[in-house]
Amino acid sequence: MNETVNEQSWIPLIVVAFASFIIALDATFMNVSISQLIADLNTDVSMIQMTMSFYTLITATFMLLSAKLQDIIGKKKLFLIGTALYGLGTFIAAISSSATMLFIGWSVIEGIAGALMMPAIVSIISGTYSGERRTVALAIAGIMGAIAAAIGPLFGGVMTTFLSWRYGFGCELIIVFIILLMQNKLPTFEPTESKSDLDIVGAIISFIGLVLLVLGILSLSEDIPTSIVIIILGLIALTAFALFEIKRKRNGKVPLLDMDLFKDRNLRTGTAILLLSYLAMGGALFAVSLYLQAVLMLNAFDTGLTTLPLTLGLLIFAVVAPSLTGKLNHKTIMSIGCIISIIGCLILSYQFRLDTTTLDLTPGLFVLGSGLGLLMALCTDISLSNIPQESQNNASGINTTGQTLGESLGTAVIGIILILGIIGGISHAVDVYAPEYSGNETFQEEVYDHFQKVGDIHEEDSTFVNIVDIIIQDTMAFVMQVTAILMGIVFILTLRLQDFKPSRHEEADLNT
Repeated sequence: MNETVNEQSWIPLIVVAFASFIIALDATFMNVSISQLIADLNTDVSMIQMTMSFYTLITATFMLLSAKLQDIIGKKKLFLIGTALYGLGTFIAAISSSATMLFIGWSVIEGIAGALMMPAIVSIISGTYSGERRTVALAIAGIMGAIAAAIGPLFGGVMTTFLSWRYGFGCELIIVFIILLMQNKLPTFEPTESKSDLDIVGAIISFIGLVLLVLGILSLSEDIPTSIVIIILGLIALTAFALFEIKRKRNGKVPLLDMDLFKDRNLRTGTAILLLSYLAMGGALFAVSLYLQAVLMLNAFDTGLTTLPLTLGLLIFAVVAPSLTGKLNHKTIMSIGCIISIIGCLILSYQFRLDTTTLDLTPGLFVLGSGLGLLMALCTDISLSNIPQESQNNASGINTTGQTLGESLGTAVIGIILILGIIGGISHAVDVYAPEYSGNETFQEEVYDHFQKVGDIHEEDSTFVNIVDIIIQDTMAFVMQVTAILMGIVFILTLRLQDFKPSRHEEADLNT
């Protein structure tokens, strides 16, 4: 670092926290605008689902490369390049006239920009602060991201209902300008590696593996055999990437990803926890938002208000979590958060019907958000607790890759569960509640098209309504049960974490 850093100043944290906020906001604020996007851009649910998934997928696929570029270009410079690129993508998304244009601006350009920014956010904080201030700063950055993801639906609802979803991207552009204006407040870090150290082959292999993995999951509802093949190819590519990186390091070359970092239990387990918890939150938000718009026919603003309890629960308990570390260790607090989240999912699994009111969903959403708040606020800090300073950039890339991949898979996995549940439930519901339509493919296609186009169920006849009601109850209950299972796995993982000991930071202070 070639500038003297005043650790007493929180301004660098504020600057990077702004970036963390808009990147996370982008992943959720359009959930409540699904029906409006379909109408404005003349598209369907599948296209919007793909656009949402690919934003976080592209971010995840470039994350490891970005973490390495920090060492070559410098943390601050890469962060600012990403910020400027993010502003360009936001502008294109705001003026989109087609689903393709939105995909390019939002999913591609903003996705790449987010990848350049996210690892730098964590490593800038780690390089600027130490000791307990580092713990607090990482927690705040995590909180900002979690809060943004949670308030996204309400923010999007306000924009879409009273202005336009385009203004949501416009607000992000304003924050981009603020970050660029405050760039001098960030410390400058010297590059530690040269361009010759860049592992291009490794970056290409990891990119192919991650893209194939999520593409396979996204296409499960259309062609299961082909999708399974694509998923397997993706896993093979990722395995090849790991072996290539190990061999590269043995040959004395700088790897894109130092596989030895995975020997650290907290980093390995913490990254898995981030992946699964963001998968659960992103998927649940997508499913609930789609239900509110397609079934209860709520507008974007009312959809945001309905999901507000989840936001409040997440906000309150994410803010409280760091203060609890004086009485309980990180591991215990995160485990409690998992249990609370599971309870929230189970409460919600009984609440989805055609006559459900927004008040029916409030308790479950609040409990789910509360548990996620305790979990997410502390996960990054405990993940990086044992990592030496020289490996912080690489470790932050691993951590943020897990988070963004979880967000991408959340929309994809839960979206596929919804679609498969609908497809699988149509035939059964027709046989039981409308046997006169059994085997009538035209009628069954009409039911499926209703879900794809987010049609008004109240305009249909009673037979159609009864069929859809049963499909909705069974499918949404299954979605919440899957989410509960995911959080159960996260709970088991938290038990494998090593207890967080502040003395590690104090030792780091002595070493610096």
